[in-house]
Amino acid sequence: MQIPADAMLLRIFIGEDDRAGKLPLYEAIVLAAREQHLAGATVLRGPIGFGRSSHLHTTKILRLSQDLPIVIEIVDAEDKINAFVPTLQKLMGSGLVTLEKVKVLRYGDGTGEGN
Repeated sequence: MQIPADAMLLRIFIGEDDRAGKLPLYEAIVLAAREQHLAGATVLRGPIGFGRSSHLHTTKILRLSQDLPIVIEIVDAEDKINAFVPTLQKLMGSGLVTLEKVKVLRYGDGTGEGN
């Protein structure tokens, strides 16, 4: 799979406790991206953050549910990212979604195996 040099980065900010049905939302998003044959998705877990409510989510406070910040990043051709956005909107309740144009310098190792 090839990604054009001029591509699009889709970045999704959600909470670790957010759900899509029985699945964690981050997992549902990654699986949906895979089903739509996007180039790849990465889920990052943040140790601290806050959102619209200004409620601080951190690993420093001892509690059962930490609802830590989650960021999902997906890079692919602009048309493929735009085609994925309606699927994303169906999955998400709240959160922040950003799009930005990016330059892809390298994707994979050139052997066709793995990423």
